[in-house]
Amino acid sequence: MRIWDEEQLALREGMERWCSSLGAAPAHDTGETGFPFDAWKQVGSSGVMGLPFDPAHGGAGVDLPTTMFVLEALGRGCRDGGLSFSVATTLCSTGVPLQHFGTDAQKDRYLTRLCAGDLIGAHAISEPDTGSDALSMRTSAVRDGDHYVLNGSKSFVTNGPIADVVVVYARTRPQGGPLGITAFLVDTDTPGFSSGRPIKKMGLTSSPMSELYFDDCRVPADRVIGGAGRGYLLLEHVMKWEILCSFVINAGEMQHRFERCLEYARTRTQFGKPIGSFQAIAHKLVDMRIRLETARRWLYDTGERLAAGEDVTMDVAISKLLTSEANVASGLAAVQIFGGNGYTSEYGLDRELANAVGSTIYSGTTEIQYNRISSLLGL
Repeated sequence: MRIWDEEQLALREGMERWCSSLGAAPAHDTGETGFPFDAWKQVGSSGVMGLPFDPAHGGAGVDLPTTMFVLEALGRGCRDGGLSFSVATTLCSTGVPLQHFGTDAQKDRYLTRLCAGDLIGAHAISEPDTGSDALSMRTSAVRDGDHYVLNGSKSFVTNGPIADVVVVYARTRPQGGPLGITAFLVDTDTPGFSSGRPIKKMGLTSSPMSELYFDDCRVPADRVIGGAGRGYLLLEHVMKWEILCSFVINAGEMQHRFERCLEYARTRTQFGKPIGSFQAIAHKLVDMRIRLETARRWLYDTGERLAAGEDVTMDVAISKLLTSEANVASGLAAVQIFGGNGYTSEYGLDRELANAVGSTIYSGTTEIQYNRISSLLGL
């Protein structure tokens, strides 16, 4: 693991201070979507949204591992997992493709506002009938003069009901395979675009999710991002960033959970001594620490290698699988360590566990990761 320099440590300390001020803030205005808009307004002041982006557009210009280092502090310090998830989604779904594939005009229009926290982003990939099989998407985009006309629908879109702009992946060549998919920047006030009602979920409830619909939605051709037919290549790059940034936040959450359990095991007494002195509890804490450190090392090592331009396809899949499964195991262990208290909503471990379950599903399910790894092994 790299040794962090003074500038990187200062960025992380700044995030920790921001999280402390967020925790002391008054009750959030969530509106009908359940999204903490007041807290989101504070996001821009933290600088987190601009971390890896061009300083010319308001970003900090730091590398991927440094971005991850600060996002881990967000996970450790912010108790609203949904807010953290929406932050990572906006940063990766919209900011990353703009930074790496966008035109200067697209960056001027969107990236500056994203870095300031004035723009909420999303990306629309999955569809009701295709799920994780992105190559079978049916949403179409047909060229018509200076526009593309989009028709179809998308499902499970995080930030869908609240987004200002959505990166929509649509098929521009029916038989084109991976080269038949194109990515579009679609403003959510575009005629023909609409979002469904927020879908109720078991976790990450403050990060709203919905279906999106496109009914002869006309999008200017200059909103194609990365070039026609390059959407799948763009998506592959974006998903690497999404997994590393989202799951390093989970590592921060696991760190906070471990520290809480460790303190509880030291101070909670049963039968005249701290429960941490019992082997059954001590071993749970050891397993929590091992899983946390294993996940963290895979995440950071993969981030370093991706930043160096190496092929990390398998590493990303392993990192995602390890971290998501460790997150669930950590949540279950925490409930058990806290016993009856852990089963009550007062301690918040029920919400953390529900959030953790989602991590085995979004960004490619555990089963998809196993399939990808076995395929890369030649099986």
